[in-house]
Amino acid sequence: MNLIETHLAKAAGLDRVSAGMDVSCKVSYVAAHDVTAPIAIKQFREIGVDRVFDPERVLLFVDHIYPAATEKARDSLWIMDDFAREFGITIYKRGEGVIHQLMYEKHRAAPGELVVIADSHTCTCGGYGAIGVGVGSTEAAAAMATGRLDLEVPAVTQIYLTGKLKENVFGKDFILYLGEIFGTDYLTDKGLLITGPGIQCFSVAERMTVCNMGTELGGMITLFGAADRETEVEETREIDLSSINPKIARPFSPANVCDVEAVAGLPITQVVIGSCTNGRVNDMEQAALTLKGRQVHPDVNTLVVPASRETLNTMEEKGWCKIIRDAGATVLNPGCGPCFGAHEGIISDRDVVVATTNRNFPGRMGANKGRIYLASPATAAASAITGKITAPGTL
Repeated sequence: MNLIETHLAKAAGLDRVSAGMDVSCKVSYVAAHDVTAPIAIKQFREIGVDRVFDPERVLLFVDHIYPAATEKARDSLWIMDDFAREFGITIYKRGEGVIHQLMYEKHRAAPGELVVIADSHTCTCGGYGAIGVGVGSTEAAAAMATGRLDLEVPAVTQIYLTGKLKENVFGKDFILYLGEIFGTDYLTDKGLLITGPGIQCFSVAERMTVCNMGTELGGMITLFGAADRETEVEETREIDLSSINPKIARPFSPANVCDVEAVAGLPITQVVIGSCTNGRVNDMEQAALTLKGRQVHPDVNTLVVPASRETLNTMEEKGWCKIIRDAGATVLNPGCGPCFGAHEGIISDRDVVVATTNRNFPGRMGANKGRIYLASPATAAASAITGKITAPGTL
């Protein structure tokens, strides 16, 4: 068995599993946020049970629309708050941060454990060795009640990494490069297992960035493994990290990828640095180092969104918030910010955005014709200064 199959077999209480098998797995944590939780809560109540499987392992997060931008958003919080009080579970509702980052900071699953969240970017867990599976609200409700998840064991594609990353190339560039190779359909419902000596180039934070966007390639599970090559996989692709340049995803797909240099010089109107993809301390450091002593372009609305309060505290301690504000950018409260398109930076048809977020579909941040380019924090910060798409390290 490969590593993904090994973990799923343990969760299912089986000696061995293989691709295509239907298994029932024990869950370590179940969580939902303010967009998916109200539906999950409704479904949970319809099941008719009077308790969750473990109050310490069912969690709720208000992160997508905090502070509330509409009456409906505020009502969603009340639904979650009432449920949390009734069943004795933890709710994060005061702008503590994004669900995936808080799961890492406060409820970190051990390597191999199964995490179920009613959000498609649950695969972020693979950056620290856990199996993250994103589910719909109905499945989340069932997992809250039973502590189990039924799934089909995925076929696994292995990415075997050699070489080292160039300067100014990061985890975001690597996952965008995988999008350039595979597109959004090839890995549908598969597992993506990343191995090889090249994984040493990626910190846990960078691995979380890579795994976060595995779902944009269609994957069910994305996981960093070991330096050794796995043998029992469906397919192996070998990649020399030194061949990768800074990448950017053009509208309107995360897989519509090219080198930053190919679109350099395109005027932009907004930059967003943050989200569950690139809102961690290392990302904020890239932004601060680039912005230090410089000014953002007067035509560019620049928003910086820490992924958690812990990240924001570190930024304050290191003086990065002052650097960012002095450069003319705005530091927003921890959370999802503009990524979901509900508040804090909604765009119009005229806008051209460089964002470190994970999706650039039509309407993702607001207007259907607004254009979003996805890139690393280093690329985004450099572009904020020049007012046009700019490769990192070229200022």
